Amino acid sequence: MSLNKELTPKQVVSELDKFIIGQDSAKKSVAIALRNRWRRLRVEDDLRDEIMPNNIIMIGPTGVGKTEIARRLAKLAGAPFVKVEATKFTEVGYVGRDVESIIRDLAEYAVVMVKNEQFEAVQEPARKNANKRILDLLIPGEPLRTDRSILMNEEGVGDVADDLETAGKKSTREKMWDMLEAGKMENGEVEIDVPADSGPMMQIFSPMGMDEMGANLQDMLGNMMPKKTKKRKLKVSEAREFLIQEEASKLIDSESVHREAIERVENSGIVFLDEIDKVAGKGSQGGPDVSREGVQRDLLPVVEGTNVSTKYGTVKTDHVLFIASGAFHVSKPSDLIPELQGRFPIRVELVNLTAEDFVRILQEPENALLKQYTAMLKTDGVKLEFEDDAVKEIAEIAWRVNESMENIGARRLHTVLSSLLEDILFEVPDKRKGHVKITKELVQTTLEEILKDEDLGRYVL
Repeated sequence: MSLNKELTPKQVVSELDKFIIGQDSAKKSVAIALRNRWRRLRVEDDLRDEIMPNNIIMIGPTGVGKTEIARRLAKLAGAPFVKVEATKFTEVGYVGRDVESIIRDLAEYAVVMVKNEQFEAVQEPARKNANKRILDLLIPGEPLRTDRSILMNEEGVGDVADDLETAGKKSTREKMWDMLEAGKMENGEVEIDVPADSGPMMQIFSPMGMDEMGANLQDMLGNMMPKKTKKRKLKVSEAREFLIQEEASKLIDSESVHREAIERVENSGIVFLDEIDKVAGKGSQGGPDVSREGVQRDLLPVVEGTNVSTKYGTVKTDHVLFIASGAFHVSKPSDLIPELQGRFPIRVELVNLTAEDFVRILQEPENALLKQYTAMLKTDGVKLEFEDDAVKEIAEIAWRVNESMENIGARRLHTVLSSLLEDILFEVPDKRKGHVKITKELVQTTLEEILKDEDLGRYVL
């Protein structure tokens, strides 16, 4: 399990503050939910299984930080995380995605996560083995003698030499080994077997609820087909990277990877269920269509706890944390079926962002937009500088556009900035070099025409 889970709620909020401005109540709720999972794992066994996760519904318009909070939370926890949209799923009997595929996706992500961690752990022995294979390709011969070596004397009796240097002159293979280890052979060439490009992957189309069977059939067909290889000449440095992957795969136990992945999904998996408001409401959406209530009823067993079969084993979803979100403009949380409402006991409302929030969003987060544009233009040797008044004007324009058109929250800053900097980004580095300063007057002049023409503003911004 990730050590990051030991973060206290205050520390979690502090970490989230680095990327998300405002929304303190939402941050507080998810921080408590994350800490409660850490607490549950330390409760005595008899009671541990009885402690259910506090699933959360985040209510708020688009662009206020709902998705970002969930994504950053999963990163902090080092937890398997998937983001899905409720509208992608349909009730049983209709063509569409099976709700259980959410958990299968989560398991896939967890397997990749654990495998990458174990790959990192075996990099050094894998590198040694890869170098030995390269040495065999360069100079075929006896296995390399390393560390302490037994040398035969004239009477045929073995003498132990503490170091090859003390046993006399090194063999060619030993010299080559030293050069490989020292990185002096990187530009040499070796010929190795690499997988040949296979033909187009056969797509398995399976009926609703049969995703897992389709995946298993695809795997089975893949294993039955002989793996084709071809000879390729590569530089030693390139061949080593390829061989390290092969050797690392041999050192990793797939069964232990799958067991660890399933355990992580069950105890620390996080599912972000977006657009839950789109399936709120009873009855069908008109005609022989998928009913919203039907989708909710199919989601219910997964949220409240069920066993889902994956190709890595059965996953119990009882302790997976579900964070749902929606704008709830038309519907409201009480329009969800009562059973599903009961599985989301924590409700947090995220507020609309103000012009002052936009100023902070542009400057403060570690991934702030102004920092991104400044870093990108720096690669062209241009120093981009935003005056404080210019930043306030950009924020004010973004806020006004949100008020007069559709409110898309902080995403509006992307459209305003891209329109503002379009000419500069195009002209650098051909026409503009050195230092570019963005002033309040430049912001007003550049965006004035767009703001005047409402139709153009709707198109551009």
